[in-house]
Amino acid sequence: MLCRLGPTLAHRRAFSTAVPKHNASETKQAPRPLTEEERKLLDPMLRVDQSGEVGAYYIYMGQIAVLGRDKKLRPILQEMWDQEKHHLETFDKMVGDMRIRPSVLRPLWNVAGFVVGAGTALMGKEAAMACTEAVETVIGNHYDDQLRELVKLTEKNPDLKELGKTIAQFRDDELEHHDIAVAHDAQQAPFHSALKAVIMQGCKTAIWVAERV
Repeated sequence: MLCRLGPTLAHRRAFSTAVPKHNASETKQAPRPLTEEERKLLDPMLRVDQSGEVGAYYIYMGQIAVLGRDKKLRPILQEMWDQEKHHLETFDKMVGDMRIRPSVLRPLWNVAGFVVGAGTALMGKEAAMACTEAVETVIGNHYDDQLRELVKLTEKNPDLKELGKTIAQFRDDELEHHDIAVAHDAQQAPFHSALKAVIMQGCKTAIWVAERV
């Protein structure tokens, strides 16, 4: 079920991560208020992004709780966990700044993420990597879908380009996690196909719920 893992050329052009040079004499204008149409799209988008990063944060916490003594695996898990911390902090700030209602189910995402992370880690490092492979596949695809929507919005509101760059960067981080998991024997996990399918469906269900609740 791996699909659309690589960023498209259009996305790279629309959301380049290069930092533009500005003339010191330029005066930065405050972003205009969001329209009703923009808020209708961005509210559920950022709510689910925040919820997804909460889940990812606790998945890696659970994996490290079980596999943290593995000297070879610990640095890999720690690096991915550190990136998820940054993602979560960024979305927490965005949700607050833009006055978006966070998911009321955040405590559930905390527990579910830890249980999934620790549970798959208890099955072995291959199963833990299969969990990462599955989760990051769904998240990568989901961010791609959001970037397509943001391309349309930024045509009318250039202020949203920075949001697009942030999501594009986070998408690339998640796909890097996916590739790391595959390189570390994710597909050698027992019942890999079934395990991956179950976790992916769980992620998709969580996305649907978090957009609404």
